[in-house]
Formats: sequence, C-alpha cells, structure tokens
Amino acid sequence: MARDLDIDALYARHRRELLRWFARRTADAESALDLLAETFAQAIAARRGCRARTDEARAAWLWGIAHRQLARYLRRGYAEQRAIRRLGLERPPVDEPVLAAIEREAGLDDLRSRLADALETLGPNVRQAVELRVVDELPYPDVARHLRISEPAARARVSRGLNALGRVLDPAVAGEVAPS
Repeated sequence: MARDLDIDALYARHRRELLRWFARRTADAESALDLLAETFAQAIAARRGCRARTDEARAAWLWGIAHRQLARYLRRGYAEQRAIRRLGLERPPVDEPVLAAIEREAGLDDLRSRLADALETLGPNVRQAVELRVVDELPYPDVARHLRISEPAARARVSRGLNALGRVLDPAVAGEVAPS
C-alpha cells in the first residue's frame, strides 16, 4: 500500500513528461515548474491513500493528480502553493538556461506561434473574452463587466474560445480540461 509507494521512483520516471505536458498547456516554463512541484507535493501528501499496486496504476494515480492541478491552475489562474508550503518543500531557483531548455523541449516557440494564429480564427467577441480572462488574467466578473454581459455568458464565451483553441492546437486532447 502506501509504504510501497516510491515517490522518488515516480518522480524519476514521470518528471520530464509531466513537465513537458504542463509547459505545453500553460505555455510558460515557470508555471510548468510550479505545477510539477505542486503535483508531487500533492502526491506526497496523498501517498497514504494511494491503493495502486502496479507501476501502471501508480502512474495513472500521479497523472490524475497532475490533471487536477492543471484544472485548478486554469480555474484560478495560478498554481496553488499551499501543499508545497505545508510540507516545507521549495522549488529550487530557476535560471534562464533551465527555462530555455524547458521551453525548447516543450516546443513553446512553435506553440506560441500556432496559438497566435489560432486566436485569429476566433470571432472578435470570443477572442476578446479569452484575452481578458487568459492574457489579462481577469476574474470572470471583471470579464463580464468589461464586455457588458452576464458572468455566465462570459464563462460560456471563454469556454467556447478555449475549446476551439484546444481543437486547433492539440486535437487529441481538446476539451480535456475545461475552465470553470
């Protein structure tokens, strides 16, 4: 059970793939590092409840945590740091070569270019809603106020826009994580 769960082995096995996955979904190397740290902090905190017995089941458990962390990040606009602080963990300082390597490995330059092109495919109302929420990091009430629409309408526009962008940028995972 929990005693058999080797977090170090999970980290060694999945760190690079998770980091690349987070970087491609956030388009930001530092956010990807924060999400990776939060994922493993949550894994450490929840290890006693893990019932997975095989490597495959443990990987699925870890990726489930990663998906929840990304969803939380997308909902709140920032990576939660509570578990990291609670456990006394710190992310080592990151220098420019490390960030550049993450961006290169995740193909972020190409992704950013494709994102700019994909944004142009959105209608102006949807594009503006996505830009206000994602680029300007405004909360939904402010997006709604700025667009002079209701908050549910603002949420719907952002959701439609992000789903459309997801289909254009990564059809295999479109709709995988929806913002709330």
